[in-house]
Amino acid sequence: MLFYLDFHAYIFRKKNSSLLIKLPLVKDTWLFNCTEGVQFNFLNQSLKINNLSKIIIPDLHILSVSGLMGLLSTLNLTGRNKPLHIYAPFGFKYYLNFGKKYSRTNFSYIIYIHILDNGLIIDQNGYRLYALKYHRFYEFLIIKSEVYGTFDLKKAKSNNLRPGPIYGKLKQGCTFLTPDGFIMDGYFLTSCNNLGFQISCIYSYFYRKNFFKVLDNNSFTLFF
Repeated sequence: MLFYLDFHAYIFRKKNSSLLIKLPLVKDTWLFNCTEGVQFNFLNQSLKINNLSKIIIPDLHILSVSGLMGLLSTLNLTGRNKPLHIYAPFGFKYYLNFGKKYSRTNFSYIIYIHILDNGLIIDQNGYRLYALKYHRFYEFLIIKSEVYGTFDLKKAKSNNLRPGPIYGKLKQGCTFLTPDGFIMDGYFLTSCNNLGFQISCIYSYFYRKNFFKVLDNNSFTLFF
């Protein structure tokens, strides 16, 4: 599920909005950009703020981090104890340390800071996030791999198939020919595959030939 947290804000019509991606089947949400008032928009859209596990900051401009200290403080007030992962460009830790110092704030949970670089930065629950650096900011590519359908054990047993390695091959859609000429088609014994997708999160509106080559197979293109 995808949300623009500050969709109704004036700042969205200009530039820089916060984008939230909620992963299905797992209680895990990722936040791209952390604009001012982002914690209010969490509550305004009835989203569970404690399910936030990752914050991705594309650059260190004030518009991208203006809501961060408020969000971190709100998480602290809710009694959060699970770790939070922040992915940001080099130098972010200095901003965070100064923010904690001048606000005289400490957090009850652990914050892990990951320095962004070109390439794969997150590989979790079947989702892969790639970072692509362009001048002073980063853009991102999210890829969800195709998932094989559920194997029907009852249907397999009704066809006199014994449990074993053959089950895994049939689940992948392989077809077997038995000595008596019977054809076992894996697609007949599994539900439909869950198709994957590819989402590009673009920070800049300017056309760039090299980057748009990556967008050819996109399911969505999001701007933030």
